[in-house]
Amino acid sequence: MEFFCYHRDRPGSLPLREELTEAHWSYMDGYAKELIARGPTFAADGETPTGSVHIVDLPDPAAARAFAFDEPNYQAGAYRDVLLRRWRNLLGRTMWDFPGGRTGGNRYLVLGLGAGPAADLDVPPDRDELIAYGPLLSDDGATWLGTAVLLRAADADVARAVLAADRYADVEVHEWEFGGRR
Repeated sequence: MEFFCYHRDRPGSLPLREELTEAHWSYMDGYAKELIARGPTFAADGETPTGSVHIVDLPDPAAARAFAFDEPNYQAGAYRDVLLRRWRNLLGRTMWDFPGGRTGGNRYLVLGLGAGPAADLDVPPDRDELIAYGPLLSDDGATWLGTAVLLRAADADVARAVLAADRYADVEVHEWEFGGRR
């Protein structure tokens, strides 16, 4: 089962995150085979972290909750909340298989939080710029709750346009970059 996990930073958490960098990476190293995508999100300045995305393949919702809540930054209080949802990998690949590579161009996380009937269940035609794409689902996988996308785009407006404009209660766009050890 695939899960989307987005830890959102507490304001002023940067010093704590910097202190815990190795602990965080070591924790994620333990999930290297299960990770589909990972990486930090940033404020408009492009430098201040605002969160951390992890898309991971785990046996069940209990394992996903353990993954999310045992993470060192979460345990230390660097994060203010966690969005954890089942997810379906519509691209069938990991971020490391993205043809555009780790660098180059602007990268974004686009989160469409659902309202009503499911939307954007088909991969958009311009899939070359998509790094990860799939629906957010309830724990049992039966209810559509939104869509999560990692992509390369010219700017935040172009990134936002990957989702249907009128099908979401809210759409968030965050600057994002490939995570992991450099």
